[in-house]
Amino acid sequence: MTDELIVREKSTELVAASGFDLVPVPVADAGEKAAYRFLEFFAARIRNRHTRRAYFRNAAHFFSWAEFRRLGLADITSMHLAAYIEEISHESAAPSVKQTLATLRMLFDWLVIGQIVPVNPAAAVRGPKHVVRKGKTPVLTEEEAKELFESIDVSRLPGLRDRALIGAMVYTFARVDAVLSMKVEDYYVQGKRWWLRLHEKNAKVVEMPAHHKLEEFMDAYIEAAGMVGRKNALLFQTFRGRSTALTGRPMAQADAWRMIRRRAREAGIATAIGSHSFRATGITNYLSNGGKLETAQRMAGHESPRTTGLYDRRDDDLTLDEIERISI
Repeated sequence: MTDELIVREKSTELVAASGFDLVPVPVADAGEKAAYRFLEFFAARIRNRHTRRAYFRNAAHFFSWAEFRRLGLADITSMHLAAYIEEISHESAAPSVKQTLATLRMLFDWLVIGQIVPVNPAAAVRGPKHVVRKGKTPVLTEEEAKELFESIDVSRLPGLRDRALIGAMVYTFARVDAVLSMKVEDYYVQGKRWWLRLHEKNAKVVEMPAHHKLEEFMDAYIEAAGMVGRKNALLFQTFRGRSTALTGRPMAQADAWRMIRRRAREAGIATAIGSHSFRATGITNYLSNGGKLETAQRMAGHESPRTTGLYDRRDDDLTLDEIERISI
């Protein structure tokens, strides 16, 4: 078996394992080399599995649109791309349209480099304008966050796990993926403090000391779970059925989301929070108490302070105060 075939099999296996084993008709009709290059884009070029899923969905939707219009891969021009972007702009929000255009630009660049098509038809197409000054992620007030922690029953292991998981997101500004992938060895002693090691997007490793409350939450959970000294064990595991026996398997994002919504209901919190809410809640609370935006940026692992600024919701309270001046 040649090296090329070995690489091709591995790439195809990776794509198939992710559910991306279906090559769109316009690409498949362009030949085996085009089909392989298409699969290779998602298997080798896109490393984050969530980005891979979203980009594949975007590409598949476009090529279904092209197939319906009997367009082959070589027939697609910038006029077709512009028409498609205009059409979906009436159905989808601007961020989704911009992501779709970014997907197609990257994909066609990959096909050009692989000598599948001569030019990138998406290069000249402009997407919709979209300026974001404040994020839409729901956040909790300081009082709501405290109520949430206090409402969790920590007399049993599930409560200890959930409190530690939520605490890790609040006190480190970490993404849920980074927290769920933590092992016991990622919570470690350095000097006189406990630290956390978080593996964020783009292979970025963020290390920071644990807040004293988070340290309390983590210690209680790890001891009750019998994980002391088990360095390679996953920290946040699922439970076997309705028991308190850990399975050794990691919690998925969907597991965390369901847990968070359930805990919020039990705490009487009406805000429709999700996993990302704790990142925004922690950043907002930190900045409200005199924290620096640049430091929050480093803690959150953001490339730009503008991104961190989207999580700063301090102006929400100012706006509400002004609205209440209306005395009708």
